[in-house]
Amino acid sequence: MTRKMKAAIFVEPGRIVLDEKPIPDVGPLDALVRITTTTICGTDIHILKGEYPVERGLTIGHEPVGVIEKLGSAVKGYREGQRVLAGAITPSGHSEACQCGVGSQDGAGTRHGYKPMGGWRFGNTIDGAQAEYLLVPDAMANLAPIPDGLTDEEVLMCPDIMSTGFSGVESGKVRLGDTVAVFAQGPIGLCATAGARLMGATTIIAVDAVPERMEIARRLGADHLVDFSKVDVVEEIMRLTDGRGVDVSIEALGRQETFESALRVLRPGGRLSSLGVYSEDLRIPLDAFHAGLGDHSIVTTLCPGGKERMRRLMSVIASGRLDTRALVTHRFKLDQIEEAYDLFGHQRDGVLKVAITP
Repeated sequence: MTRKMKAAIFVEPGRIVLDEKPIPDVGPLDALVRITTTTICGTDIHILKGEYPVERGLTIGHEPVGVIEKLGSAVKGYREGQRVLAGAITPSGHSEACQCGVGSQDGAGTRHGYKPMGGWRFGNTIDGAQAEYLLVPDAMANLAPIPDGLTDEEVLMCPDIMSTGFSGVESGKVRLGDTVAVFAQGPIGLCATAGARLMGATTIIAVDAVPERMEIARRLGADHLVDFSKVDVVEEIMRLTDGRGVDVSIEALGRQETFESALRVLRPGGRLSSLGVYSEDLRIPLDAFHAGLGDHSIVTTLCPGGKERMRRLMSVIASGRLDTRALVTHRFKLDQIEEAYDLFGHQRDGVLKVAITP
C-alpha cells in the first residue's frame, strides 16, 4: 500500500489547499527529508494569485528544514536521522549554467529543457517543501548539515530569505564605507539591511512605513529610517546624503515606484541591485536613467543555492553576527496551512514570516 503524506497543493489561481499525496520514491542521487519546519514565501503568493505560473497539482514551498528520512543508494557523506536544510535553489552541479558559475539558472531537472530560474525547482518545477516529506534532488550538492545548537527557526531564513537579501548586497558590490538604501523592509529587505552592514556599509537607509519593520531594521543595522508615507523618499534620501546620492540601492519589493525611486537616488556610477519579483512590465524613466549616460549599473539576482552557500549562511548565524528569529512572527501547523496563506497573503497582524511545522 502506497504511503501518503499531507501537502499544500496548487489547485488553480486563488486556491492552494491541503491534500494528500504519495510519499516520493527515492532515486540513487536523491534524499527524502522529513520536514520539521518550513515557511511561506512572497513568491508563493505570486503563485497563489496566478502571477507566476506553475503546473496544477504541484506541492508549493521552497524553504525546507528537516531530518533525513532515507538516502539514495549513491548518496555518500550523510546519514539517516541527520538534521539538514536545502536551499531554495538546488543546482545539479553539472549543467552548463553551473559550470559557468550561475547555478541558480541551472536548467537541469525541468521537463521542457532550459528555462530561466531553472535552479529554482522546489515548488516551481518539482514538488516543494510545504509537506510532511520532501524529495531533494542531487542531494550531495544541496543538503547542508545543521550545526549542533542551532534551532530550526534560527536557520529557517537561510534557504531563501537570508540568501536572497545577502545576494542583493553582494551583486550590488557593497564596499567598506558605502552608503546603501534598501527599499522595503519585508523579510528580504531586512536581510539586505543586515547584509549591507556585514559587508561594511557605514550608512544604511531603510525605507518602509510599518513601524515594527522599521524597528527591526534599526536593530539589524539601519542608520536612518525613511517612512515613505510621510516624506518624499527621493528628496529625503538626497537630503540625508547631502545631495550626493547612494552608492548602492537595493529594491526588495518588486514595484514600479520602488524601482524608480531606487534608480533616482543613485550617485553617478552607482548600482541598483534588484531583488523584487515583478508581476508586470517595468518602465525606466528617461530622466532618472540620464538618457543612458549616468554610468549606472542595474543588476538582478536569484539567490544562490547549494550546500556551500547554506553552510556559509549558517556559519553567520552560529557566529552570533546575525539573529533572524525576529522575522518569524507567526507559527502554524501544516494542518493550518490554508489559514496561514490567508494571513500571510493579506499581510494581516504585522506578519513577517510564518513557521509551518508538520
